[in-house]
Amino acid sequence: MAEPHRGRSLETAWLEDFLAVLDEGGFSRAAERRGVSQPAFSRRIRALEDWVGTTLFDRSTHSVRLTPAGERFRPAAEEMLRRLQIGRQDALSAAQAGSETLRFAATHALALTFFPAWLRALEAAAPTTMTVQLTADTMVACERLMVEGRAQFLLCHDHPAAPRRLAGDSFPSIALGQDVLLPVAAPVLAGGAAAPYLAYTAESGMGRILAAAWAQAGRTAPAEPAFSSHLASVLAAMARDGRGISWSPLSLVAEDLESGRLARVGTAADEVPMEIRLFRPRARQSPAAETFWDRAVTLSRQA
Repeated sequence: MAEPHRGRSLETAWLEDFLAVLDEGGFSRAAERRGVSQPAFSRRIRALEDWVGTTLFDRSTHSVRLTPAGERFRPAAEEMLRRLQIGRQDALSAAQAGSETLRFAATHALALTFFPAWLRALEAAAPTTMTVQLTADTMVACERLMVEGRAQFLLCHDHPAAPRRLAGDSFPSIALGQDVLLPVAAPVLAGGAAAPYLAYTAESGMGRILAAAWAQAGRTAPAEPAFSSHLASVLAAMARDGRGISWSPLSLVAEDLESGRLARVGTAADEVPMEIRLFRPRARQSPAAETFWDRAVTLSRQA
């Protein structure tokens, strides 16, 4: 495909299809997510490649891999969809005469433990009548909401060694606080022999941080977890039930440790320090969102 296709306009659905393949790791799963048959989905990907004028996916391997052209096109596709979504939200806000909704994505643990008190502190410092919409999900899903422009802010844990999709200059962030991942277990298991390992699944941002920290320290995870989940709250509950050891954020299990329902396991060397960070797109957002960001920055500097 040497020249771009001149007879057909770009469709935003093609960009969504393109990114769905990368999110799902394959054409068949992406087609299922998009609600179309695989042959129809493949035709749409071909139509996008015709429009661009070159192949975006390397089809010579079993795994999904972008060509160099596809790698260069990916940030442009993400930015186009994000700007369209932001423009749509701005238009809706203008039509609703200032009753804008601020849209947050947050990982489950922080949605439960950090977000309510942090939002209350922001509102106390600068009262507002803006409506807030919070979507709590896995880190992978939250990153997707940000990339697609369906969330204006992302609240999550972060570690310098952990990879994240919101890398580079497109998504600036500020640190809001500190947390730590520490191994905990029911007291009956805390002082005994090696207990079963309760693991995070691949969708979990906490699992991503733990794996990166262990790799940085030259440590390998237990090979056979007894149980796995993307939810830190579920792993902590399993640990309380005496099912094994979980690496849980201190913000989530502080009361359990204080009451004796859980006990620390191992030493300080087993703990992984983390930051709590708020991300946003670099592109300018609505006036209300920009005002909120300025307040968050001011509060973070006072902390």
